[in-house]
Amino acid sequence: MPPRGSYDAIIVGSGPNGLAAAITLAEAGLRTLIVEGAKTIGGGTRSAELTLPGFIHDVCSAILPLTAASPFFHSFPFQKYGVEFITPPVAFAHPLDDQPAVLLEGDVAQTARNLGLDTEAYQRLMGGLVSKLDQILEEFLGTFPFPPRYPWLFLQFSVKALWPATFLARSVFRGERARALFAGLSAHSIQPLEWLATSSFALVAGAIGHRYGWPLIRGGTHALTKAMAAYFIELGGELQVDLPVASLDELPKSKVYLLDVTPRQVIRIAGNRLPNRYLRQLSRYRYGPGVFKVDYAINGPIPWKDEGCKRSATLHIGGTLEEIAESERVVWKGGHPEKPFLILAQQSLFDPSRAPEGKHIVWTYCHVPNGSTFDMTERIENQIERFAPGFRDLILARQVTYPAQMEAYNPNYIGGDINGGVQDIRQLFTRPVPRIIPYSTPAEDIFICSSSTPPGGGVHGMCGRQAAMAALRSKQFRIR
Repeated sequence: MPPRGSYDAIIVGSGPNGLAAAITLAEAGLRTLIVEGAKTIGGGTRSAELTLPGFIHDVCSAILPLTAASPFFHSFPFQKYGVEFITPPVAFAHPLDDQPAVLLEGDVAQTARNLGLDTEAYQRLMGGLVSKLDQILEEFLGTFPFPPRYPWLFLQFSVKALWPATFLARSVFRGERARALFAGLSAHSIQPLEWLATSSFALVAGAIGHRYGWPLIRGGTHALTKAMAAYFIELGGELQVDLPVASLDELPKSKVYLLDVTPRQVIRIAGNRLPNRYLRQLSRYRYGPGVFKVDYAINGPIPWKDEGCKRSATLHIGGTLEEIAESERVVWKGGHPEKPFLILAQQSLFDPSRAPEGKHIVWTYCHVPNGSTFDMTERIENQIERFAPGFRDLILARQVTYPAQMEAYNPNYIGGDINGGVQDIRQLFTRPVPRIIPYSTPAEDIFICSSSTPPGGGVHGMCGRQAAMAALRSKQFRIR
């Protein structure tokens, strides 16, 4: 049963954005309630024993560079709530055939020295970006800023960020190593690398790796969820789990409702309060490819050919720029690549609490067409074996998760789309529909705070924070 009484704000959904929105509103002194449909909170930041007892896997988000870099989390009292970030010495490793892996180190110059022909080119591209990273994030981790706060910096970054990743990589770099590094970063966009603005993902994620590293959380990402919930409750907030919301009419009266859901669910639970024109716009919102995920319990560390791969918790597995671009292109054409691009995490190398002594966990996924039912397990394992022969011999257990199972786990993952919708140039800053304040809706008391709003997917909390600020500035409160 829903709690009784009335509230200043009710948040539907307890993912990182819903929690960030709730915290922002509670800090402003509002009586705030979170309603979560699942039995546990967290959305994409949950951890569980997915394979065998004692093996703690991250169900979705595992490596948290955006958390480390996010303005929302910069003042969060992590230490008070026992959250410990572990930052490996290398942000990520990118193995290649018959040559040393490419390693993104904290130091730009050190990374550049291992890129052969492209040492100077890499330093020119990334050096200034890293030094101005906080200003860039201030510009782009939210609504599209107009006018920009830092116009010259905005122009410099945008000129590079708007290029397709394949074009920028081939224009700036001459060698295979730097191009592969850039391709792996760009593939986080979950788009063909020939598309406009895919370079932006590589530039931001790479700069964050140099500045903040790509950390994980000791014990699992659920520790972040627990800390955010504890802080929210300490602020006076209320939280109700195991309460699916079919309609806002089922909830207590509130001055505002913030929905940590994607457009499809907004239509379902708030459609009777929104005008038809806006609902038609929401119905045209585009969802992207899904993910096919495999979690492993293994009997020892992954036997990488290159020992440098053991210096990072994160690996990009896909080979050259050409191979990665082909993999992502095939997915967007509705196919399943023979050699998929993988994002792999080996958290237990740096966090022994994740597995029994001497054992390890592996977390990995590849991109597949939305709603795919194709089993990618063999192709994933072939890619790992390519750079770590003998990996299969170590497998104790595996947990395979298809796109439909991802959606069942979290209804925001429509067809396995973990980004809350395509994050291309058409839906980057105009998600979910073009509006001056994208978090608002035509109903003055309804706001959207999910990753279907700017700046999109990732554990940064900024969608929630920006939506909460929009609510506070609305006619309902007029807090400046």
